[in-house]
Amino acid sequence: MPGSSPGGDGDAPGESAADAFAGSWVIVRWVGPAFIACSVVLVPWTVYLGLSLPSRQLSPHYNIAWVGFDVLLIAALGGTGYFAVRGSRYLAITAAAASALLIVDAWFDIMTSPRRQILGAIILAAFVELPLAGVCAWLSHHTEHLAERGITPLFAGRKRG
Repeated sequence: MPGSSPGGDGDAPGESAADAFAGSWVIVRWVGPAFIACSVVLVPWTVYLGLSLPSRQLSPHYNIAWVGFDVLLIAALGGTGYFAVRGSRYLAITAAAASALLIVDAWFDIMTSPRRQILGAIILAAFVELPLAGVCAWLSHHTEHLAERGITPLFAGRKRG
């Protein structure tokens, strides 16, 4: 298809949100105000939680929560790598997700570390997680520009299936 992305995903460059959601634009139009309302409702809820939650809590599934989070992070980073290699516009989505997950990972690593491990968590956040989150955010923001410049996938000669 003319104008498709290098990865052959069928996204037309310069396609507006209205074009992308042609048949369902009425539904999409209410999403903005609904999400703003959700964020406004979360303000008092967050204040309530800050005042009511204990500062210390034992969790019987702490290890499972962290492993589950890391599985999501693995999927986001793997998807980002996969779509970068393919030169796909889906790179913007996975890179944005990876960036957000890396920032959350850094925050919770620091906030949940025992005193003796906090320096390691800060170093990991400062030199690995947050810089990688920045790269992912940059990739997400510039995916469209990279596609327009014709940046080819790493394995351009490989047959795609």
